[in-house]
Amino acid sequence: MVRIVLTLLCVFLAVPFAFAGAIVSTLDDQDSVEVTVYNSNIGLVKDTRHLKLAKGGGELRFMDVASGIMPYTVHIQSLDDASALSVLEQNYEYDLMDSNKLLDKYVGKDIKLLNINPYQDKKETIEATLLSNNNGPIYKINNEIYLGHPGYQVLPEIPENLIAKPTLTWLYDSASDASQKVQVSYLTSGVNWRADYVVVVNSDDTSADLGGWVTLDNQSGATYKNAQLKLVAGQVNRVQNAYAAPESMLAGRAADSVSQFQEQSFFEYHIYDLQRKTTIKNNQTKQVSLLDAAGIKVEKEFIVRGEQQYYYGNYSNQSMKPPVNVFLKFRNSKDNHLGMPLPAGTMRLYKEDSKKSLQFIGEDAIKHIPKDEDVELRVGEAFDVVAERVQTNFQQYNRAYDTEWEITLRNHKEGNIKVAVIEPLYGDWQVLKSSLPYKKVDAATIRFDVDVAKDQEVKVTYAVRVRTP
Repeated sequence: MVRIVLTLLCVFLAVPFAFAGAIVSTLDDQDSVEVTVYNSNIGLVKDTRHLKLAKGGGELRFMDVASGIMPYTVHIQSLDDASALSVLEQNYEYDLMDSNKLLDKYVGKDIKLLNINPYQDKKETIEATLLSNNNGPIYKINNEIYLGHPGYQVLPEIPENLIAKPTLTWLYDSASDASQKVQVSYLTSGVNWRADYVVVVNSDDTSADLGGWVTLDNQSGATYKNAQLKLVAGQVNRVQNAYAAPESMLAGRAADSVSQFQEQSFFEYHIYDLQRKTTIKNNQTKQVSLLDAAGIKVEKEFIVRGEQQYYYGNYSNQSMKPPVNVFLKFRNSKDNHLGMPLPAGTMRLYKEDSKKSLQFIGEDAIKHIPKDEDVELRVGEAFDVVAERVQTNFQQYNRAYDTEWEITLRNHKEGNIKVAVIEPLYGDWQVLKSSLPYKKVDAATIRFDVDVAKDQEVKVTYAVRVRTP
């Protein structure tokens, strides 16, 4: 490992020494910071600081910005007097110092090598010329070439073109030298959020309690202390290598079910505003409670789904056992103790067993769900409900196909159930006959709702003629 000792008092003194005459701003000047995070791995940072600029102009070095910053989205303005500050030139400095870069700057120059013997309390300083730092340092010492050396490298100073942290710099023109509030805004990558939900279903699967969490992941390269946090849900269009900072005008109403967040409509998206400040550390995953709703009415469904290919192929020699999928559905409405737009995420479902111990029963991903829309979750496959499908007739007439099916449903549960048999048809179709009434769901789907008593079986038979295009 390369070891370097600098003869400066502290490595962080590098910036003032390197940029003498420039005004340097750090987090010590920060008045407030606002972070708006989008669920597309970008965030909008608004960093407001108290600055005393030089009248007539100069150089401002704005430190402690995110390393994931998109420089072409940076905007600076004076909040006290917008006309008093104008920018002549803007730069983003990201040539950060490390041991290799420091040594690279001293190739061909004299440095010192420090040998320390802790057992004999001895120190020895050797003068050396650094000839190369490619795949390890090479030194010239007393007209001899050394391929590496066990001593510490000691450099006289930090080169001017290296900095310790990503830094924004401006050449500015200021009409005043009075202290003023200056806001710098920019987009950064490496910050993202998602919604995670916990759904606890009651004993008879008729109601549930819903808790929502925001999971925030910050890998932007900066810490945002006591930040005002806002989250935007929705698909924001982004053009590669050409980003524009979003507007922040809000309109709408707050939803009743939000606890720490206030939800509002935001252009064609939704924004969730945390009603307190929070610190978002770099390389940190943070969870914040989004909502808490109890007594939500839910409906459990057993669904057997066919496939379009069944209606133009010969399956007469096959017995198929399709899965019986279990779904839970509920309405995202105020009457159902919800009614706020639910951001996309994962809903994980739990239920108490006979010993009142909570058990995991399944999970499903949801897209953004507006208010007054249904949420449908696929929980898993039913263990005690069996479906069997048999093709009892198949005939083909040019582009027309006649097929007849028998679907057997068996219920081994402790109570009566209803099973939905959903058949996605194909082409120009006609149901020729059926043993039970069906519902036409859409132009290519029919549905049978079948009551199956405890420990009983029910057969659904029907014939369909389809004509392919």
